[in-house]
Amino acid sequence: MKMKHWLLSFMLVFVLALAACSGDDDPTSSTDNEDDSTTEETDTSSDNSGEEAEGSDEVVTLVYARGADSTEGTNKIVEAFNEQHPNIQVEFREMPSDSGQQHDQYVTILNAESSEIDVMDLDVIWPAEFAQAGYVLPLDRFLQKDGINTDDYNQGALSAATFNGKQWALPKFIDTGLLFYRTDIISEDQVPTTWDELIASAKENKGAEGTEFGYLMQAKQYEGLVTNAIEYIASYGGAILNEDGEIVVNSPETIKGLSKMVEVATSDFVPGNITTFTEVESHTAFIEGQSPFIRNWPYQWNLANDESESNIVGNIGVAPLPAGDAGSAAALGGWMTAINKYSEHPQEAWEFVKFMTGPEGQKISAIHGGLAPTLPALFEDEEVLEANPFFKQEGFQEGLEAAVSRPVAPNYPEVSEIIQINVSKAIAGELTPEEAAANMEKELQEVMQ
Repeated sequence: MKMKHWLLSFMLVFVLALAACSGDDDPTSSTDNEDDSTTEETDTSSDNSGEEAEGSDEVVTLVYARGADSTEGTNKIVEAFNEQHPNIQVEFREMPSDSGQQHDQYVTILNAESSEIDVMDLDVIWPAEFAQAGYVLPLDRFLQKDGINTDDYNQGALSAATFNGKQWALPKFIDTGLLFYRTDIISEDQVPTTWDELIASAKENKGAEGTEFGYLMQAKQYEGLVTNAIEYIASYGGAILNEDGEIVVNSPETIKGLSKMVEVATSDFVPGNITTFTEVESHTAFIEGQSPFIRNWPYQWNLANDESESNIVGNIGVAPLPAGDAGSAAALGGWMTAINKYSEHPQEAWEFVKFMTGPEGQKISAIHGGLAPTLPALFEDEEVLEANPFFKQEGFQEGLEAAVSRPVAPNYPEVSEIIQINVSKAIAGELTPEEAAANMEKELQEVMQ
């Protein structure tokens, strides 16, 4: 009996010891299971990583990528953030100034699921594409956790990065189409507020003060043509795609907007070769004194007041673009900031995005970079206005409020090409506005299935 009890005791000890050893070496232990979590789970579990870094001696390095910046704005933002966050240090990586080349480099990096970039600036027409491809993190949980009120942003700018009900980037600065006019020809109370008034004024003032034309725009077959078309279409209540991504281009409102655009682009008060005009040709003609009116982006103000280049310094006014039946509409431009889905430091990346697109970062961008904020409250900031007197113009701020985004689609380049081709044909008289709208509907259906 004693021998039997001894054997049972020995066997029990042996089994317990074996179990303990196998628990240490088991390849399916809980530690390894955590390493096998998906990308989505990983980004969620990193919520506290920034707080841990801030409360320890560990220094996290982030790489922020954007195009070349000829101002001090970017460096000033990075310096300010690094000073305030000693445990999160940002390094700036300069990308090509050409947005197409920049886009392609991002795609190459992100297709490889590389974490070499943490934060990146995106053109307003890229967020849906990058979201659909799985390149960027949705920001909703970060916004909710930190109590960021998105109502504080320009809603047109914010909507450019809203796709499938989620926010994929935050707007950093805004660009929008505006009407600039010669104050030595057009008094403030004579500024046209509708497209019909513009047509009448452009006809009447063609030739005034030595001008050759009455109105300048961008009508070459390129992205600038899309922005001009969007402005006419939206001002009459039309759209290419609605907020749900549905194709709504073939509507009476869109056709009316296209008809008005064709009327202007084929009139005798625009250059006869207007279909070769991009921003460069149009702004050059304007600063040479060839027209009382031009549709262009905010940079036109500084260029027209540059004594080394302009013949019309001090004679520039700004107003919202003329209205159609539905009011004034201006194509949205500008840049957004997003987080690489493959970043190893999503929480720290968010801290930088929050700073750069928040009041302090946008104020730095405005003062040192001359960029128009997407937080309207900053247009009341004395330091911002001192650095940018142009921002005080009522017409400028009203123009920003009229901003509408271009079609939000993951295959935007295809959508843009379809718009360009059909609008160009309508201006050339090869298609009626009705035929152009019907063609766009059919062709968009084929590429968006």
